[in-house]
Amino acid sequence: MLNAITKGIDFLIEKQGQLTSFLIVPLLFIVLYEVLMRYAFNAPTVWGFEATAFAYGMHYMLGLSFMENAQGHVRVDIVTGRLPKRVQAVVMIVGYLIIFLPVYGLMTWGAIKFAHTATITNELNSTSWAPRIWPYKIAMAVSFLFLLLQGLSTMLKQVQFLTGKSES
Repeated sequence: MLNAITKGIDFLIEKQGQLTSFLIVPLLFIVLYEVLMRYAFNAPTVWGFEATAFAYGMHYMLGLSFMENAQGHVRVDIVTGRLPKRVQAVVMIVGYLIIFLPVYGLMTWGAIKFAHTATITNELNSTSWAPRIWPYKIAMAVSFLFLLLQGLSTMLKQVQFLTGKSES
C-alpha cells in the first residue's frame, strides 16, 4: 500500500517537474525581448521586469517538489551521515513529522487561502502594469501542495525501509 502511494506521488511529481522545466522557454523570450527593447531601441517595457519575476518565480516554486523527489536539495548531514542507515531513517522520519510536514502543511493552507482570496477579488498587482495576480497565487498554492506530497512520499519511503519493505 505505501509503495503504491509513494510511486504514485513520485510519478506525479516527476511529470510535473518535466512540464515545469519548459517554463524556462517563455522566461528566455521575455528576457530577450526586454533586453532587445531596452538596449537596442531604448524603449524598455512596463511589464518586462515583472513578467520575468513571475515566470522565474513559477519555475522556481514548481521545481521545489521535483528537487525533493530527486534528493537535490542541500543537506548538511555531518552527524547523521555517520550513523547507521536505520538510525538515519528514524532521524529523517522524526524530522519530517516534526518540521517538514507541519511547516509545509501550514504553508500550503496559507497559500490556498491567499489564492482563494485573490481569485474571488480578482486581485491585481499594485504596479503600473497591474496584471491579475491570482494565477500566480494559485501556482504558489499548487507548488506547496506538490512539495508537501513529495515530503510525505520521502518520509513514507523511510518508513518502508524501516519495516523492511524497500531499500533506502
